[in-house]
Amino acid sequence: MFQPTASQVIFHRGADKSVFNSPRGHYRGDFLFYLIGGLTMPIYNFSAGPAVMPKPVIEQIQRDLPNLNGSGMSILEISHRSSLFDTILAEAKQDLRDLMRIPDDYEILFFQGGGTGQFAAAPLNLATLHHAIALLDSGHWANRAGAEAAKLGVAVTTLASTQADHYTRLPHLPTTIPTESYDYLHLTVNNTIEGTTYHTIPQSSDLPLVADMSSNFLAQPYNVTDFDVIFAGAQKNLGPAGVTVVIIKKAIVKPVDHLPSMLDYHLFMTKNSLYNTPPVFAIYAAGLVLKWLKAQGGVAGIYQRNQEEAAKLYDFLDHSKLFYNPVHHADRSLTNIPFMTGDAQLDAEVVETAAQEGLMNLKGHRSVGGLRASFYNAMPMTGVDALVNFLHHFEQQR
Repeated sequence: MFQPTASQVIFHRGADKSVFNSPRGHYRGDFLFYLIGGLTMPIYNFSAGPAVMPKPVIEQIQRDLPNLNGSGMSILEISHRSSLFDTILAEAKQDLRDLMRIPDDYEILFFQGGGTGQFAAAPLNLATLHHAIALLDSGHWANRAGAEAAKLGVAVTTLASTQADHYTRLPHLPTTIPTESYDYLHLTVNNTIEGTTYHTIPQSSDLPLVADMSSNFLAQPYNVTDFDVIFAGAQKNLGPAGVTVVIIKKAIVKPVDHLPSMLDYHLFMTKNSLYNTPPVFAIYAAGLVLKWLKAQGGVAGIYQRNQEEAAKLYDFLDHSKLFYNPVHHADRSLTNIPFMTGDAQLDAEVVETAAQEGLMNLKGHRSVGGLRASFYNAMPMTGVDALVNFLHHFEQQR
């Protein structure tokens, strides 16, 4: 499988195109290109995360790396106590509030530790009355959340599961729930591995809802007031890995004794996410992505494009005689699309051949195998077209 080396790639970003020159490749349009046998080939990254980022954001980062806003300092070295970062943080919070229509009675917090860190933070902060939570078992990450809570001595009750269906459809809430027995319900909104999404959020009026929205955050519109907590790692739709967003209803945040400081919602809320040195660069980059998203028409605008991109691949898969998607149609994800041939050796050949065509990271998760294409917000339609054309050609050769 071809892998371009550093000497085979040129990055042309911004006005100064001499910064990262080499004689073998270049950056053009939306994506990285490299040369094979004198031919220029685009690179499209279908990874589940860290994921593709918008070209204008990468170009702005390049400009800010040596000198942020005329400060004489790189974005990599500014103080988190500086007025420069005060502005970055405030704008990121306001832009996110605007994009998701977050009401004033919700707070926006920035943590580290990814979604996995929130699997511990949520029960530590919120499972303080009954020391018990409810869970809808929709796949790998729901199970990981339950296991983490159980490590902390929290009782975890699975209200419904689709494990018997290999998670090809979503579980739904039972009609009757003993809400007085649980501190909250944990929901994985988009299942990155299995390729399912709750397009309509299950509602239990008396049970607080904690949502892991890591892999479709900002990809489709949801009503924030349907949730008590939303958390998401940045590395899918919000920028590079390193920062985790928590959107939380202020009324449920209470001081809790003996919590690790780095997982303490109340502490981070009172300190404006500045209890310690935050991930400055990751927050800065997320802020740029939010401004880019506003320029795309916001969540509504990007949602329309995401629907069109996903529909193009699903339509091909549904008519293919070689590839198939196993997910129940009503539950299909817009951002993570698993598919397969049914032959592990042939799937591996697809991954290798696709990489030679510049279509990268199509291997399915190790727990399920097969193939997977992730269409996050920055993926252009040209990338989707390239993938569908490749799969069609691959099938025709069989």
